[in-house]
Amino acid sequence: MGCVQGKCYSRCSCCCCCRYPSSTSCSSGRDVSAVVEVGPIQGHVLTGSTVSVAAVPSHGLCLQYSSLTQRGYYPDTPDRENQDAVCIRTNLQGNPNLHFFGVFDGHGQFGDQCANFVRDKLVDLLSADTGLVDDPVKAYNSAFLEVNSLLHNSDIDDSMSGTTAITVLVSGDTLFVANVGDSRAVAGVYEGDRLVAENLSHDQTPFRKDEYERVRLCGARVLTVDQVEGVKDPGIQSWGDEENDEGDPPRLWMQNAMYPGTAFTRSVGDSTAESIGVMAVPEVLKVKITPHHVFFVIASDGIFEFLSSQAVVNMVSSFKDPRDACSALAAEAYKLWLEHESRTDDITVIVVHIKDLCNPDTGASNETTQTILKASIYSEKARAERYLSSGTEAIHPHSENSSEMQSSRDAALERCPAYVAPSPDSRCP
Repeated sequence: MGCVQGKCYSRCSCCCCCRYPSSTSCSSGRDVSAVVEVGPIQGHVLTGSTVSVAAVPSHGLCLQYSSLTQRGYYPDTPDRENQDAVCIRTNLQGNPNLHFFGVFDGHGQFGDQCANFVRDKLVDLLSADTGLVDDPVKAYNSAFLEVNSLLHNSDIDDSMSGTTAITVLVSGDTLFVANVGDSRAVAGVYEGDRLVAENLSHDQTPFRKDEYERVRLCGARVLTVDQVEGVKDPGIQSWGDEENDEGDPPRLWMQNAMYPGTAFTRSVGDSTAESIGVMAVPEVLKVKITPHHVFFVIASDGIFEFLSSQAVVNMVSSFKDPRDACSALAAEAYKLWLEHESRTDDITVIVVHIKDLCNPDTGASNETTQTILKASIYSEKARAERYLSSGTEAIHPHSENSSEMQSSRDAALERCPAYVAPSPDSRCP
């Protein structure tokens, strides 16, 4: 969700270049993401990402996953670093049935540092919580509030910088999805013979009536940039929805100042914005995994800015290999950004396939685990046919209605393995 260059607004551009690349693993040291940094539309490149597997023996499940993070294209700041970060840690607390997946989308001048800090600290706090398995919701709330406090007291200047966080904790046959901000998690679930998108999180922005009312009670002015600058009437408190915001979403402002201008209502960091209601309290959703759950996707809003949840599910369902799914999503999102803007956001995605438990005696490598995993409900041919017929549902923020951005047939014909396009508390905190 953007402003001139990111999630925060300032006429002097508070979202400056970040300092450190975020293409690092969690504190476990395992490289879980691929990084591709290239200019606009120069052809496809291999991501170099890997496929990994995590078993959930207590319920006979196997998670096959991959991730990808790509620096955005910023023509005015070509050396700008990726502010997104990824964390995947399996066997949390030494428990083979406990796995953590997270995407962190930094913003502001020191957004990369904030994202990396939270990426490393949050999973460590969860892992150290002895009550995690018994009460994941309580553990999540405690960890988010603690990491927010730690960030405030660190050497990182988070007065106008911070990060969103979307994380999924797999505990046996249950997903605990904790969200702070406007990144998103979605599952592909069969309803009869249709694969539908089930949102596992809800974007926390002023478009939501409950979030709008909460931050207003905390003293925030909620206005678009045009309203703040007097171009439009500030008395009209109606902005439609996120699919039709015409590129100028409602933002949070101090009563007598033109900052911070955040387009989200929750984040980690952003100490200045805390005084007007921005908080690090997560919304945690509990979802039981059923045989109808095929996969889930965790991604920054670099993916979801122009792609609906259903469009994302449709694309992922057409690829057996999660690497190909990550690459296709990044490629499509990148293309759509450049069709609407002169730049792109950083783009980060994790795709996790939920399958039957792998045969532990096969000795198969991560690269070939698809041969020993549960067969898809539909054959690869049927999946491809479904993809070709379903189309890509893209969100057009500058038009009245959502419509297809590109023939999904062309996308399927052009795809190759592993590619990306070039380059609960309502009180005030």
